[in-house]
Amino acid sequence: MRIALLGYRSQPHAGGQGIYIRYLSKALVEAGHTVDVISGPPYPQLDPRVRLIELPSLDLFKNGLTSLRPHHLKSMSNIMEWMSQLTGGFAEPQTFGRRAAKYLRQHGHHYDLIHDNQSLSYGMLDIQDMGLPLVTTVHHPITSDLRIALAAARGWRERAFIRRWHFFLRMQKKVVKQLHNIVTVSDCSRQDIARDFGLQPAGISLAYNGIDIDTFKPLPGVVRNPLRLMATCSADAPLKGLRYLLHAYAVLLERYPDLELLLVSKPNPGGQTERLVYRLGLADKVQFVADISTEQMVHYYAEAAIAIVPSVYEGFGLPAGEAMACGVPVVSTDGGALPEVVGDAGVIVPVKNVDALVAAIDGLLQDPKTRAELGARGKQRIEDNFCWQVCAKQMTDYYNEVLAREDG
Repeated sequence: MRIALLGYRSQPHAGGQGIYIRYLSKALVEAGHTVDVISGPPYPQLDPRVRLIELPSLDLFKNGLTSLRPHHLKSMSNIMEWMSQLTGGFAEPQTFGRRAAKYLRQHGHHYDLIHDNQSLSYGMLDIQDMGLPLVTTVHHPITSDLRIALAAARGWRERAFIRRWHFFLRMQKKVVKQLHNIVTVSDCSRQDIARDFGLQPAGISLAYNGIDIDTFKPLPGVVRNPLRLMATCSADAPLKGLRYLLHAYAVLLERYPDLELLLVSKPNPGGQTERLVYRLGLADKVQFVADISTEQMVHYYAEAAIAIVPSVYEGFGLPAGEAMACGVPVVSTDGGALPEVVGDAGVIVPVKNVDALVAAIDGLLQDPKTRAELGARGKQRIEDNFCWQVCAKQMTDYYNEVLAREDG
């Protein structure tokens, strides 16, 4: 079938949604479909067989508020985007939806199905009203991010800024109730979406995310460092729970003075993570790496003894899946959908529990045999249940169900 896959910002390093766009489009092409990705900036990195259709925006995160020019004022979407950024909001999902609807009014007849990647914008309702079969992926409700960010905020000013930034949730809550075909990436997300958006879980379909097992795999020629811990997470996002890992690492250093912690992350200068690192006396111990290639990421996994996923919440848990695919034993919290991904192939601890993290990591550091067993078990679990080929098959089955309902 001919599929248009929509993403309001789809560059893989901008977040998990960009990874989803990149690998789902590739897997669908390999399954025999024709796929166009329609995206706002920053644009995705795609398989050569996938066509990219760019929908330019002001891209104010890159260009800044002073980039507005008189000719931009001819577009209401541009005005909305600039005004929202000026007042601390985030209008990209809404303005992308407007641009996508405008494009598909002219070109929608070229596609059998439209698949939106969580913009949940008013424009998606316009597309649905055009009679175009529309599927929407909701990875997890951003209401979870909002609650966790508010709980971690310091003072009323920071809370006010957080609420303003998440103002787009009002739109999403209205839109999601009117969409006909919603799919998500884990059962945990299905339950959370239903609870926070007032939907019935039975009305939300499930197609698990995939892991690129052709790229994320063990590197036999690389020697593991038995005293190297590794984590991949956004440094200053409370959702990712890095503060709990840093506290656990400080405790573990008392027992293992040569223990290393490699973080694929980029803390904000002067931000909470950077301040915590200095307060705990870890400035000369923690190694931060950022803007690395996927190949370098895989090499780091090959060197690591244990991968840690300290997240407070994950709608799926790509870092856990990628580490497992590389044969690295994983210590993960039970935040969100992580237990669905990790299963019995890793060590699972309660969220926000420093003592439990310390005990789990300490246990594996002392037990090379168990580390090897978990690494092998994790790799097999990902290959059997969470590769992109499995995801593409599940998604294709769902597309066919949607089209059959439309024809009926």
